[in-house]
This record gives sequence, structure tokens and C-alpha cells, in this order.
Amino acid sequence: MKDAAETISQADQSRNLSDAIRDVKNAFADRDDVVVDMREAHRMRLELLAAELAPIFADVPADMDNFDFAVSSGLQPRLWIDAVSHVAMGRDRRTYRFLKDTRIGRVVLAESTEMKPVADQVTRYVAERVIERERMLEGGVEQAAGLKRALVPEAEPPLRSVKRRKRWSAFLSGLGLIAAGALVGLAVSIVLFWDRLVAMGLSFTP
Repeated sequence: MKDAAETISQADQSRNLSDAIRDVKNAFADRDDVVVDMREAHRMRLELLAAELAPIFADVPADMDNFDFAVSSGLQPRLWIDAVSHVAMGRDRRTYRFLKDTRIGRVVLAESTEMKPVADQVTRYVAERVIERERMLEGGVEQAAGLKRALVPEAEPPLRSVKRRKRWSAFLSGLGLIAAGALVGLAVSIVLFWDRLVAMGLSFTP
């Protein structure tokens, strides 16, 4: 009798463990279904927002490659605008949250259960990035033009004009030297022949 009771007890424990394992598996499956449902619901809402913003994305200049405009997969889908900003759904699966990563942390640029306010804020954000790029390019062009003007030397005068100026300078310098030499010679002659001039009766006093 004792052996039979132990056998029944072991069978009950085995049956109870099997039931528990089956229950846990079912719970995990139900939770996974909820997670999948939430992910799909998030993705669907973000795709609706992306469709609303499609005309804005299409107007962005083709040479601007810093925008993403794509809905990512994963446990929490996101509509990426660029490398630092995206739209995600809140925990209630109804609230759109437009977020941006900054040096001081993540900031909320817009948050609403309505699609339009968030779409408007995304549109303004994209416009600001486009204007910033245009101003940066214009500033770069102006700086390049200024640098080019600084590097270009002033036009030199024609070679013939330079030679003519040099000839005139040499000629005038020669005249100055001749005049100075004549004055010096005259002064020396007066000193040397002063006595003779006095003897000849010449007077230089009034």
C-alpha cells in the first residue's frame, strides 16, 4: 500500500509540473501576441504619419542626404526624420511623440494624440534644417570669394611705364649731382683765389 501511495504521489507531481509548464508557455505566448500587436499598432500609426508627410519629404532638395524619412522595425518602431530626431508612439499607443537627441539629453519637440500638430512640427523642423543648410552654403561661397580676392595680387603697372620712370629718376638724379658738384667747385675756387681777387680790386662787400 505504501509503495502504491508513493507512485500516485509522484504521478500527481509530474502531472502538476507538466500543467504548470504548459500554463507558463501559454502565458508567454499571450504576452508575445500582445507585444506583436503593440508593435504592429505602433508601426501602422507611424506609417500613416509618414504618408501624411510624404509631400514634405518629396520637396526636400535631392542633394540633402542628412534626412532619413523611414519607419524602422524592432520592438519600438520609429519614424526617423534625421540622425538625431524621430517620432515614436507613447505607451498608450495613441500619442505621437516627436523627439530630438541633444547634448543635454532628449527633448520633446511635439506631443499629441492628433496627427496634425506633430506633422506640422516635423514640417517646420525640416524647413529649418533646409534653411540652415542654404545659409551655410551661402556663407561658404562668400568666404571663398573673399579669400580669392585676398589671394589675387594687385595688377602691376606695364613694364614700359616702369622703365620710363626709372630713366627719368636716373636723369634727375644725375642733374642733381652735377649741380651739387658745380656749387662745390665754385666755392673751392673762390677760397683758393680769394687773395688774387682782392688784389685785383674786386670787393664782395656792399
